[in-house]
Amino acid sequence: MNDTAEGTQMKILVTGATGIVGRHVVDQLVRAGAEVRALTRNPAAAKLPPQVEVVQGDLTEPASVAAALDGVERMYLFPVEERAREVVALARQAGVRRVVVLSAASVTAGLHVNPVEQAVEESGLEWTHVRPCGFMTNMLQLWAPSIRAERVVRYPFADEPMNLIHEADIATVAVAALLRDGHHGKAYTLTGPGLVTVREQVAAIGDALGEPVRYEEVTRERARELMKAQGGFAAASADLMLGFVEYGGDDPDGGGYADQDWSALMRVWPDVEQVTGRPPRGYAEWARDHVADFR
Repeated sequence: MNDTAEGTQMKILVTGATGIVGRHVVDQLVRAGAEVRALTRNPAAAKLPPQVEVVQGDLTEPASVAAALDGVERMYLFPVEERAREVVALARQAGVRRVVVLSAASVTAGLHVNPVEQAVEESGLEWTHVRPCGFMTNMLQLWAPSIRAERVVRYPFADEPMNLIHEADIATVAVAALLRDGHHGKAYTLTGPGLVTVREQVAAIGDALGEPVRYEEVTRERARELMKAQGGFAAASADLMLGFVEYGGDDPDGGGYADQDWSALMRVWPDVEQVTGRPPRGYAEWARDHVADFR
């Protein structure tokens, strides 16, 4: 069988298909000629390409996923840790041969162990782990409301470098692992082309808009107030992103992370270019791709 998917009838299940990365995975697989089945909790609201078979299912309820696995050869697995073993067992029973797991660079750094990775590795299936660092898009959800309303970003850490990646690059690596041989047993740590500060991110958004966007330094406490008031992702992630808690909810001053390789989270990794053959997209390109979201 041709391992590039073009011209084949290989069926691939994409879970988390309407998510930030999942939509790109679906689109890129469609462009490659793969037969795509997309799993989502709400098919009516999916808005995926017409050639995609959209099915209902919820990874927190493995029984709802069983029918979606019928006839599937390969799967992109969104990480739902608490039911991962059941989902992976169902996939194996259904005849799935290859699984690509969306994980996180925090696993590379030793911040935590990902049970989804463990479940797939122990299943005997072909596996690849895709471990992105921070998503460039995360800041869109935090900053877009104030940029649209006032052309301002209020945040701390003006000149602290961040290691961020374009969501399309995460998807490109995942799709390569789904479609091509040679990625079995690999864990790819994914970063952009270089570290970027908050101040530089705000400037890039202004350049993409063609209008000034003002950066206003605020305390962590004030930033938390603003993020909690937004609700949704901003409220849920405020304590972690602003350093009030560590991964897993621990106190950052508790001293429980002596074995972490913190340098792993601040290093520019070569994996995107090694897998895709081209450098990762930079923040300025991401800002241009999302300029409509800031208008």
